[in-house]
Amino acid sequence: MELDFKKRQLKLQRQDKILKIFTYVMLSVWALIVIFPFYWMVLTSFKDYGAYNAEYAPAFFTLEPTLNNYVEAFSAVALDRYLFNTVIFALVTTALMVVVITLAAYAFSRLQFKGKNVVFTLFLALMMIPSELVVITNFATITQWDLRNSFLGLILPSVTSVFYIYLLKEAFEQVPDELYKAAKVDGTSDLKYLLKVMIPICKPTLITIIILKIIECWNSYVWPRLITDDPSYFLVSNGIQEIRENGFGRENIPAMMAAVVVISIPLIILFLIFRKKIMAGVSKGGIKG
Repeated sequence: MELDFKKRQLKLQRQDKILKIFTYVMLSVWALIVIFPFYWMVLTSFKDYGAYNAEYAPAFFTLEPTLNNYVEAFSAVALDRYLFNTVIFALVTTALMVVVITLAAYAFSRLQFKGKNVVFTLFLALMMIPSELVVITNFATITQWDLRNSFLGLILPSVTSVFYIYLLKEAFEQVPDELYKAAKVDGTSDLKYLLKVMIPICKPTLITIIILKIIECWNSYVWPRLITDDPSYFLVSNGIQEIRENGFGRENIPAMMAAVVVISIPLIILFLIFRKKIMAGVSKGGIKG
């Protein structure tokens, strides 16, 4: 009987090993599928224009890499200006949004006022409205305020987010009520309690929101394209379209790929540095305990 038990145990262990091997193989294959487009983009950016056009079959490596494509990416269009505009847009928009959503999330999670649940339900209902309708409304408003082709016109429609308010509210509600009651007994104001207690405890969620918002701003395309037609206010996403239309994109694909690599690197570095905090913040904000 003991021998049969050991056999079953060994059989289960072998099955677990086979399952793990299969899982890792599938994950490796999926990782290659996901990484390959980025590898191809980087590879193409280092290929010589003539060598690229002379390829009859795709070459998966190059023996003569060149940096000329990166030089052309910055000389053909104002790519440095687009990068600067995007950094300003992302940082200012994110900073303003963090202030707005922090105050809103705190009000919904800790303050008691009449109709709070109804107001929050209506807030959540806004997530069901198609984004195209919001874009049309925002465009009409910004145009009436004569804010087209301005950073203020770019930034204002993005300074709040119902989803981020909800995510931060869930994180705030995980902080024990006893802390709030004790703080009120000591005469602590709501603002001081928010700054000294709530924000430090919920820092992972806030960091996650900040990073996700920066990525969202960096990838923003429809709104900047709609509200700006002056190249002085173009962001990198619109700069790519400008490269295709008035630069070299339709002919010089390697230089186009070099521009895309330059635009993509900051986000990749940001995600790699803070990936653990992003996962921790999402988990903390999505699990109520």
